[in-house]
Amino acid sequence: MLFSKLRLKCFYLSFAIFHILLCANAQQKDNKPERVAWFQDLAFGMFIHWNVDVSLGGVISHSLAGASDDYVNRYIEELPHFFNPKEFNPDEWAMMAKLAGMRYVVFTAKHHAGFCMFDTKTTPFNVMNTPYKGDITKQLIDAFRKQGIAIGIYFSPEDFYFLHRQKLPLGRLQHPMHYPANNKALFDYDKAQLKELLTHYGNIDILFIDGPGDGLREYAWSINPDLVITRDLMKTPEQHIPDAPLPRPWEACYTMGTDWQYKATNDPHKSGTEIINMLIEIRAKGGNFLLNVGPKPNGSMQTEQENLLREIALWNFANRESIYEVKPLPTIRDGDIWFTQANNDETIYAFVTREEPSDWAYGARRNFLLPYIIGSEQTKVSILGYKSELVEYQEGLSAKTIASTSPAGLAVSAVNGQRFYTNNQWPNPIVLKIEHAQFKTPAARKVEKSAIDGAK
Repeated sequence: MLFSKLRLKCFYLSFAIFHILLCANAQQKDNKPERVAWFQDLAFGMFIHWNVDVSLGGVISHSLAGASDDYVNRYIEELPHFFNPKEFNPDEWAMMAKLAGMRYVVFTAKHHAGFCMFDTKTTPFNVMNTPYKGDITKQLIDAFRKQGIAIGIYFSPEDFYFLHRQKLPLGRLQHPMHYPANNKALFDYDKAQLKELLTHYGNIDILFIDGPGDGLREYAWSINPDLVITRDLMKTPEQHIPDAPLPRPWEACYTMGTDWQYKATNDPHKSGTEIINMLIEIRAKGGNFLLNVGPKPNGSMQTEQENLLREIALWNFANRESIYEVKPLPTIRDGDIWFTQANNDETIYAFVTREEPSDWAYGARRNFLLPYIIGSEQTKVSILGYKSELVEYQEGLSAKTIASTSPAGLAVSAVNGQRFYTNNQWPNPIVLKIEHAQFKTPAARKVEKSAIDGAK
C-alpha cells in the first residue's frame, strides 16, 4: 500500500512538472498573424511625444544621458513643478487624428527619462505629482477610443530616473545594467509599470517597446495575448524610408519638424506634400506610417502641425481607399507614379505625384501609358474623389476618363478636375483607381518589352 501511494505521488509530481514544461514551451513568442494583418491595414497612425522636459523645448529625455549629477537632480526635482498643460484637450487631439485618417495612436506613457505620464504606484516621478495632477495617459486613451482609434503605448524599459537611483551612469545600452535582463530590480520595476498600463486602461492594442524587451514582451503577452508589439519585433526605421520594400510588417516613424517633442525654435517643418508623398511611398513599400506630433507645454497642438494634419486630412478625405487594406505590388513605381493593390486583388491604385501643380494643372487632360498593367474590356479607370463629368466654370469641356489596352500596357487619358483650392494650385498627388485589371510581373514585362522592341 505504501509503495502504491508513493508511485501515485510520483505520478502526480511528474504530471505537474510536465504541465509546467508544456506551459513554458507554449509561451507566446511572436505577434499573432491575424493581429499583424489587422495592424498592417491600419496604415497610418499618430505618434505623440510628451514628457516632463517639454517646458525646456529640448530633446526629449536624452539630455540626461551623460549629464552631471547636478543637472540630473535639478531635472528630477524642478521640472515637474513646471508641468501644467491647462489647455490640453484630448478630444480635440483625437478628432484631429480621426479627420487626418489616422487609425491608431502611440503615446509616450514613459520615455527614457523615466517620468510616467500616467498614475502609477511605482514611482513619485509621475504626472500626478505636478501642478496638473491629472492622468494624461487615461485622458488620451479615453478620447482616442471614443473615435474608434486603436490604442498604442510607447514604453521605455531603460529608465534614467531608476538608473540614477541605482547610481549607474546614464546612457542608452552602454552599460550591462542598462538591460533589464541583467538588472533584476529594473526588470521588476518595468513589469510593475507594464501591468498598470495593460490592466488599468481597458484594452491596449499596440505596445511600442523602445529598448531591450527580452522577458517584458512575453510578460505583456501573458496579460494580453492579442497585443501587437511593434518596435522590439518589427523594423521601425526613424526618419528614413528604406530604398526597397521590407518584409512585412514594418513601420516608418517620422517627425513633422526636426524633433520628436515640442521644439520652440530652430525647427523647420516638412510641407504637406512631402508628408503625403511619404505616406504613399511607405504604403507602396508595404509599411505603416507613424507620424509624430509634439504637444506644447500648455497642452495645445503646434499651429504648424495642426495645419499640416489638415492638409493631409483634405487629401485623405478624397483618396482614403487607396491607403487602407492595400498591399505592395512586385513593381512599386514607374517614374512619378506609385502603386498599391487592394488586398482582394480587385483594384490597383496609381498615385500620380507632381513636382509642381502645373505638372498636371487643374482642368488639364493628361495621357499615361502604364506598361505594368494589363487591361481588358471590363477595365474601368476613375479618379478618386472626382466624377469626371465637368470642370467647374469651363463650358463644353469633356472630362471623361478614357482607358484602352494594348501590348505596350494600359493607356489612360484623364482630366484633373477636382477643385481643392480657390486658386486651383493644389499640389498633391492624384489617384487613379483601376478596376478589373492585372499587374504584370517585372519578368513578364521584360519579355514583352523585348518582343515589342524586336518587332520595331
